Amino acid sequence: MNRREGEGGSRRNADAAQDREASAQSSSPVIAAFKVFQQELDTKHDKHERLVKISRDVTIESKRTIFLLHRVTSVPNAEDILNEAELKLDAVRQKIGQIAEELRGEDIFQFHRAFTGGIQEYVEAASFLHYIRHRSLISLEEINARLVFMKSEKEDSEGLSGGLSGGLGGLSGGQVLTFQGELMRMCISSVGNGDIDTPFQLSQFLRQIHDGFSYIGNTGPYEVSKKLHVLRQSLGKVEDACYALRVRGSEIPKHMLADVFSSRTTHMEPEEGVV
Repeated sequence: MNRREGEGGSRRNADAAQDREASAQSSSPVIAAFKVFQQELDTKHDKHERLVKISRDVTIESKRTIFLLHRVTSVPNAEDILNEAELKLDAVRQKIGQIAEELRGEDIFQFHRAFTGGIQEYVEAASFLHYIRHRSLISLEEINARLVFMKSEKEDSEGLSGGLSGGLGGLSGGQVLTFQGELMRMCISSVGNGDIDTPFQLSQFLRQIHDGFSYIGNTGPYEVSKKLHVLRQSLGKVEDACYALRVRGSEIPKHMLADVFSSRTTHMEPEEGVV
């Protein structure tokens, strides 16, 4: 009997000690500070995950828009496809507005990796659509204007637009170089549909872009110097197609031109090194 009472007393003493320790910890300023840090980190991680999800949706819809735009070379009325692409990009822009809302009052560079992939894909789709409509390169000012979001007419838009458009210089330049790959695919598909003039127009446009970015060299943003290599590959493939059209165009039937150029570009050796 005494043994049981001794065990019960020691258990009660241990419980009381734990209660006193928990009470002391709850009133400790160090524990209170770490609880605040925990809440801040949880909030930041939740926001990061939301941004990643929205950016993934932006990437998917932007790629679908690019695939849609490639159909302009094979349809009689391209305006319908361009209008549909405009509607798709408007929907994508609404999703980017959700990203801007999440970044209101936040340090953009803490979440830059979470959403930059989606913004890059949107810039690529918008640049491709602008070229098809106007046969020119979209300006940085126009891209920035599309990334301005106003919550209400009376509210200043700086809180929503500053983060997305402010650091877009290197990002936009890199995507301008990347969308040249879409122009190269457009060149091959145009040849397959009997359009002989488009490859030469694309070749001249790509040369102008290449010459402009070549002046930057290694002094520009990392994104630009990295993707300049991709531009050189696309330009080489387009020039190879133009050469074959000019020299052997009369020897190859039009319905076989696309297959010939596709096989030639597949076997081209990639250029070594990155500027």
